[in-house]
Amino acid sequence: MAADAAGAPRLTIVVGVTGGIAAYKTVSLVRALVLAGHDVRVIPTASALRFVGAPTWEAISRNPVTTELYDGVDEVRHVALGQRADLIVIAPATANTIAKLAHGIVDDLLTNTVLASKAPVVIAPAMHTEMWQAPATQANVATLRERGVVIVGPASGRLTGNDAGPGRMEEPEAIAEAALKLAAGSAPGPNPAAQASAARARRARIDTASDAARLDLDGLRVVVTAGGTREPFDPVRFMGNRSSGKQGMALAAAAAARGAQVTLIAANIGTDAVPEGITVVDVTTTLELQKAVTDAASEADVVIMAAAVADYRPAQVQQGKIKKEHTGDRLTVEFVVNPDILAELSAAKHEGQIVVGFAAETEPDPATLLELGRSKIARKGCDFLVVNNVGWHHGFATDDNDVLVLNRRGDIVMEASGTKLSVADRILDATLSRV
Repeated sequence: MAADAAGAPRLTIVVGVTGGIAAYKTVSLVRALVLAGHDVRVIPTASALRFVGAPTWEAISRNPVTTELYDGVDEVRHVALGQRADLIVIAPATANTIAKLAHGIVDDLLTNTVLASKAPVVIAPAMHTEMWQAPATQANVATLRERGVVIVGPASGRLTGNDAGPGRMEEPEAIAEAALKLAAGSAPGPNPAAQASAARARRARIDTASDAARLDLDGLRVVVTAGGTREPFDPVRFMGNRSSGKQGMALAAAAAARGAQVTLIAANIGTDAVPEGITVVDVTTTLELQKAVTDAASEADVVIMAAAVADYRPAQVQQGKIKKEHTGDRLTVEFVVNPDILAELSAAKHEGQIVVGFAAETEPDPATLLELGRSKIARKGCDFLVVNNVGWHHGFATDDNDVLVLNRRGDIVMEASGTKLSVADRILDATLSRV
């Protein structure tokens, strides 16, 4: 592994491209890795070249592209590429390629390279929802996760044609971030403590991912709240928060993709991208959310309170617009406390039901953040608490998240960072293992 002028490691990265329409997005992935200073070798399958041609890959990667297994026999290229690689990324990864990798079938240059390498492997699946949810694909993904392969995505959204749902390849920026984080954790470093911590985190990722793949959510009834409640002052104005609902939406999509019957309580968020089959209940205020989630929770196996709920609401709601000509230079509003929905759900849960809360905190110190989470789960009485740090530029309204999950004893049972969909799967891994 070389280093650039600034001393940062310069990785040799093999990017495998398989035959899917999402291959066009991988051009941006390769470009990002090259601009970051890495030596990128693209190995497209024959099918991939039907979507993006070899000249494009060569121009973007700045390296020659080889697809044939028997090219470069004198240097044993099908082994040499894998041996030199510091990291292997396959994007998009079709169901066919995932199956071949899971079963050790090596019939092209890409699968030979992976089998011959000891480098960490990141796979970004892309396929139609039915193919992603098929038992064979899920079993193959489980096998790869058990071997330490990191799966990024898939995201939920528009697919080819008129289809929509889980199966969309994650965005190139998210794939690059996950891959480089994995490589950084795998690389030798000058800080033994940090290196040991990274190793523990990698083992935790592998353990929880393989557990999740074995977990059958078929038939489970899951209720998820998402978004942020709004408390009106008058017909025009309201008090709200910056929650986009992306993490809650991702949790609903991930649970549905794993077979659960999902009800999404959506507080002031667009739900056009919600996969078919998810029941959506739109709400605005905290009191509306309280009624909706209480009704839905009565028959639920799992309730996940991901919505950002207002702690207070105006004591009086004006029926007409408040005008500054009438109020003067100062406006005084009296607030009353809203019900503690999470504590109510926890106290009223039926036998076997799992209640998961969220705690968005602005505390930057990890130790203090952990103590805030432990104090909150003790007050609320929920089974698990997802703690994440938010601020002006992170947590809310972003596509990624960093979280830790606590159990009722206050123990950390999982830490995760990455896209909100990948974090959603990790949250489900940690919290549904008891179901």
